Formats: sequence, C-alpha cells, structure tokens
Amino acid sequence: MKRRNYVVMMSTVCLLIGATQFAAAQEKMMMHEPQAAPTNAIAVLSPVGNSGVHGTMTFTKVEGGIKLVADVEGLTPGKHGFHIHEYGDCSAPDGTSAGGHFNPTGMMHGAPMAPEHHEGDMGNLTADKDGKAHLELTDPSMTLSGPNSIIGRGIIVHAGEDDLKTQPTGSSGARVACGVIGIAK
Repeated sequence: MKRRNYVVMMSTVCLLIGATQFAAAQEKMMMHEPQAAPTNAIAVLSPVGNSGVHGTMTFTKVEGGIKLVADVEGLTPGKHGFHIHEYGDCSAPDGTSAGGHFNPTGMMHGAPMAPEHHEGDMGNLTADKDGKAHLELTDPSMTLSGPNSIIGRGIIVHAGEDDLKTQPTGSSGARVACGVIGIAK
C-alpha cells in the first residue's frame, strides 16, 4: 500500500512539473515576435505521367500584389491553361491529388483579372515553337499569407488552352505538370 501511494504521489509530482514546464514554454513562445509574412515563394514543376513538361514559377510580393514569373518547357506549341489548385500534392500519376482549382470565395471560373474568378485561375501560358513558355504578371488578389495564402497549394499546367468560361475548369484538358508552392528565400 505504501509503495502504491508513493507511486501515485511521484506520478502527481511529475505531472505538476511537466505542466509547469509546458506553461513556461507557452509563455516564452507568446513573448516572441510573430514571424513576418513570406515575401517570396517558388513552385518547381515536374512532369505528370510522361509529358516531359517541367519548369519553375516564382511568386514575389511587390507593390500592387504578387508578381508571378513562369518559365515552363516541354509544352506543345500554343496556349496552356494553368491554375493554383487546392492541395500541394502531386503524388497521383495523373495529377488529380492536387484537387480542384483553389477557390476559397466560391466564385465561378473565369479570366484571372475578371471580376468573378477562382482565386486559382491564372489564365494561359503560351508556348513557342520549341515548347517554351515565359510569363510575367502581377496579381492584385494573390497573397502569400493569411487564410487565402497560396503557400502549400499546388500549381497545375494543362495540355490545352483554358477558354476562361467553361465551368468549373476552363476545359483545358489533362494535367501535364504539377508543382507545390513553397516559401523561398
């Protein structure tokens, strides 16, 4: 009986010490300054299936929004829809693990600068005769912080042109490249 009481008493002491240390750690964490919001992000695009499409997209906070610089290779010549998707998951062989277009406000699909569009609607990349596309644009509604942040989301490049009107995807065809948007230096 004495041994049992001793074990219970020691267990209680250990719990109290642990709780005290936990509370002290929480207080210390709360005293630190909050981390600044990211100002740069990058997505490295990898081929979906055997498409051969690859590249990078960088996102930089600038006056007036987020500047996107996209460089993609291995495309067929012409226009290719690309979108920010719900999930930063490129594990499915067809890219579907990235989910649908990022659309936190429940809008209809549209052109990126139209009054109504998904937060993830980015329009089209245009590939030259060598299959290379370069695009620079500034999006006033995109953000790298807060509840509508693009950090941790996926980027999908499609086989065909986004018509900017067909619901809910723009009828841009199969997914040919996928990347995850991460914080960059």
